[in-house]
This record gives sequence, C-alpha cells and structure tokens, in this order.
Amino acid sequence: MGRLKAALSKLMYSRLTQIVIDTVVFTVAFLLPFVIRFEGIPSQPEVLQMMILFPFVVFARVLSFGLMSVYLTIWRFVSVHDAVRIFIALLPTSFVLLIGRLELPVSLPHFRLPLSIIAMEFMFSLLGTLGVRIFWRIYTEGLNRNQLRLNAAAHNHARTILVGAGGAGNLVAKELISRTDLGVVIVGFIDDNLKQVGKRVQGIPVLGSTAQIPAIARKLGVQEAIITIANASSRELRRIIDLCTKAGLKTRIVPGLFELLDERVKVTRVRDVNIDDLLGRSVFQLDKHLEEVSAAYRGKRILVTGAGGSIGSELCRQLATLGPSEIVLLDKDENSIFEIDNDLKASFAKGPIIHPVIASIMNADRMRALFMHYRPEIVFHAAAHKHVPLMEFNSSEAILNNVVGTNNLIDSACSAGVERFLFISSDKAVNPTNVMGATKRIGEIIVQEVATTSRTKFACVRFGNVLGSRGSVIPLFQKQIAKGGPVTVTHPDVRRYFMSIPEAVRLIIQTNTLGDKGEIFVLDMGEPIRILDMVKTLIRLSGQKEEDIEIKFVGMRPGEKLYEELLIEKERTQATKFERIYIAPATGKLMGRELELKGVIDAAVDGDRDRIIQNLTNMGIGFHEEKYS
Repeated sequence: MGRLKAALSKLMYSRLTQIVIDTVVFTVAFLLPFVIRFEGIPSQPEVLQMMILFPFVVFARVLSFGLMSVYLTIWRFVSVHDAVRIFIALLPTSFVLLIGRLELPVSLPHFRLPLSIIAMEFMFSLLGTLGVRIFWRIYTEGLNRNQLRLNAAAHNHARTILVGAGGAGNLVAKELISRTDLGVVIVGFIDDNLKQVGKRVQGIPVLGSTAQIPAIARKLGVQEAIITIANASSRELRRIIDLCTKAGLKTRIVPGLFELLDERVKVTRVRDVNIDDLLGRSVFQLDKHLEEVSAAYRGKRILVTGAGGSIGSELCRQLATLGPSEIVLLDKDENSIFEIDNDLKASFAKGPIIHPVIASIMNADRMRALFMHYRPEIVFHAAAHKHVPLMEFNSSEAILNNVVGTNNLIDSACSAGVERFLFISSDKAVNPTNVMGATKRIGEIIVQEVATTSRTKFACVRFGNVLGSRGSVIPLFQKQIAKGGPVTVTHPDVRRYFMSIPEAVRLIIQTNTLGDKGEIFVLDMGEPIRILDMVKTLIRLSGQKEEDIEIKFVGMRPGEKLYEELLIEKERTQATKFERIYIAPATGKLMGRELELKGVIDAAVDGDRDRIIQNLTNMGIGFHEEKYS
C-alpha cells in the first residue's frame, strides 16, 4: 500500500499527467453538452461544428491553465484560492465562444455555438477540473488518516483533542493529518462556540464545549489536549488547563500572538504550556496601529539605556523591525551589550546601524559627550537598579543610579535636542514602601518638572512585573521545584501584576508616540495574581502534584508590600487611542522638595542610609516603610 501511494503521488506531481487528465475533462465537458442539448447524438451539421471547434477549445483551455499557473498547484493541497484561479482561467475561452455566438455572421454557422452549450461547457469544465483535484485531495487525506490509525494502533499514539476550532485549530489539524510521524491521533475538537458543536473541521467532529472536557476525555479515552487558540488570554488558558488537568490530560499549546510576530515561529509549532502563557498572554489588536507606530520610528536615531537588560534588549529587537536608521545600545554591563549587539547584527543584517556603547549613566560628562556625538532623536530610558530587597541594602547605589543617572540623561537629552524621551517607571513608584520605588517616583517628578519648559517631549510609563526579567522570582521557584522543594513564598496573600516581556515592550513602544508634557502612562496589567497560586501552577506544569512539594512561608522581605498599585488615588486615568494604555494627569512638582532631594543625594554620596530614609520620608512623595509581624 505504501509503494502504491508513493507511485500515485509521484505520478500526480507530474505536470504532463495533470495536462492529460484536464484534456480528458475538457473533451468530455465539450462533447457532453451536445448530447444533452440534442437529447442524443446530434445531426450532421452539429457533429461537423463539434469536430471543427473541439480541438481549438481544448487547446485553448489547456493553454489558459498553463498561463494562469494552474499546473503549479499541488493537487493534494488544493484550496479555495486554487478554485478561484481555475474559474478565472476558464473565462477567456468561454468569453471568445460567447463573442463568436453574438457577433459572427449567420454565414459562419460552424463557429456560432448555441448559448446553452457555451454555458454547459463552462460549467462542466469547472466542475470537472475542480472535481478531480478535490477527489485527489480527499483520497490522499483518507490514506493519511488510515495510515495514522494504523500507526496509532501499532505504536500506541496519543489520542488527542484540539481545544479551539477556529483558524489556528484548522491549521494545526491540517498539519497533524498530513504528518503521520508526529504520533498524534485527533479524536475531535472542543469549542465554546455552541454553533460549532456537531459540525466538522477538516473532517474532524467538534465534540462539545470546554466544560465537557473531563467527560469527553473519559468517554473517548483521550490522553492529550492541544490548545489551538492563538489569541487566548491568560485567564482563559488557566481555566482550560485546570479542566485538562482534572481530566488527567497532558496539555500543549500553539504559539501566542507575540511569538507569532517572529516569522520563524509558526502556528503549527505546538509546544508545552509555560508560565508565560498562564500569566502573561493578553488579547488586543496587534496590527491596528502598526503602520502609525512604525512611521514614528522609521529613519530615526534611537538610544536605549539599559539595552542589555531584559526590557532594554527586547526594546532594541522590536525597534529594529520598525525601520530606524540607528540604534545606540547603552549599558554599563559589557557582557549583556556584547550579546544584544551580536543578536541584532545577526538578525538584522540589512537593518539599522548598531552602536554598542559601554558607559554609566551616573557619569554626567560622559552622557553629554555621547548625546552630542550620536545625536539621538528618541530615547528610551530603561536603565535602573530594580531589585527591591537588594536596593534596601544598597540604598546609596539606588539613589545615585536611578535618580542622579536619570537626571544626567534628562539634562543631556535637553542639551542635544532630543525629540522624545520616555522614562520607564514601575508600579512600585506608587505610595512607595522601598527605596527603589521611591527613586522611580522621584524620576517621574523630575520628568514632569522638566517637561513643562523643555522642547523635548517627555513621558513616563508605569507597569508591574514582567515574566522572565532579571531578578524575576519565577526561575527561583522553578529551581526549588526541580530540587523537590521546599518552595519559599513570602506571604500567602502577596499579589503581583504580571505581563510578558514582548507584550510590555510593544506597549512601551506605542506609549512613546503619545507623550508630550510629562504624562504618566499606565499599562493595563489585568488582574493581580496571587503568588501562591502561581507557585501551585508551576508545580503542576512541572508534572508534579501540589501535595508532593512543600510550600514554605518565609515572611515579607525589606521594602516589599502585599499588594502593588499602578495608580495614585488622586490620579484619574483617561483612555488613549491605544488599547490597554491609559494616561494619568501629571501631578508631581519639585517645588518645595529641592532641599530634601539634595539631602537624599548628599546622603547617598556619603553612604548614610538613615539620612536617605529620613529625607525620602520628608519629601511628601508618599514614601513610608511598612512593617510586617
């Protein structure tokens, strides 16, 4: 059977074979209308007409198919697009026959076909050529399904349901049907659109809704579920995966929308579920403002501080796709700059000019020289010390880097005539309880103050934790789970906002086209996630049971709070033209705080943490230290 299938496939790939089959179809399509029109063998005049026109019509049909590239189509992949191409390829010959019937004189009867024969000939040609191609596709897919069933029986392949019968589900099903080597037997689809239930996609039945997954799995002996919803939100994924877990199913997933932005990632590249899917995938229109945003960066010189960090490096990657002329990679860590520099130059060989620069933003003279040399038009300030407990023990460094460094960059930007400057802040700047958060709040205030008088358009963007960033707690949890526990959690009620790095960066890039007078833009992070629930999810994703891994509560660390905030109470958010980006009116002023700010910086230079805390408390920025029992 395998040799026969291979021989038939090779034969059908031959263009000569396709032409011969179409010639037979066109012959039948031309002769059959005469038999129908005259209810049997026509009389001599019609037979003569038939014999004169027959070779010309068939030749014209085959020639038209060749010119329209119909014979470049692989029959077992024939699609609606191919059907349209065949329809168009048939029109010229029928049009010529129609003109002959209407315009040629009666003295040329052999070239004047009846209108009914012209119409029937076109219809039979269309149905015949499409029919043989569709038959071959159905035949080969049937052979693939039979082979899949045989392989499944012989090798105990996983019986699988596809969750999501939309476009991505259709693509995945088509791929799995044609790839018998992947070891998957598709039992059916699951979809919450009740209008889909009972119907078929790629010949595969839609069995029911997601709520019925456990019952369907028990009834049909399902072993695996593949989530084929490319734009599923993290909340929806958590619900589906919980249902699959209860049913004892191994769960995999198609790439999300942010992964699909990378042309190397395909929707059919199914992979295991990871924590980013459950906490960081969100749904919004990616391409709605793409051209507008691209225009804002096309041909521009861009400088990114902290370019070697998790946010900074992803910023550089995404900005490189928008057509800037130059990107300056600024960071004090040479190893991380070496990595992102190589990455960008390898991925964007014909892209922007890349300038890797090693420097500290705390060096004011160095910053001014760099800005005057590279003349950036757009600046993304992502460089910062961000690790909360570590900065509590290194308060001086947090002030010098996050406050003094930011001030140096702002002065340099104004002097160099930068067009736009975006300060990347944090949710920890809201009513800060730690030094890191306080430095971010001060940075926001400085930006707002300068923006009122500068020609440079300044703005701030505030968001929460990003998955996979440096200092993220998730890798620590994963290591602890891999060792068998215990997993250390600070408090059973602690909650945090989460967003994936690519998602956050895409919103940041959009935000920098909006800022004007120091506005604070707030990213919609969704609902805060309880860290304890996240740990339990990580345990399940590792293939273990919750009861097998000890979770140990170790108490809140210095500077931490139970709940992070994204807004200050008196700020009223307003929607922007971009989904999930909101604006909070500028409220901060330095007036009356200059002495405290100078005191904070002087204390940082002296390394006096007590004076730093005292001055931060007196600044009126909402800073306070929280104590937990």
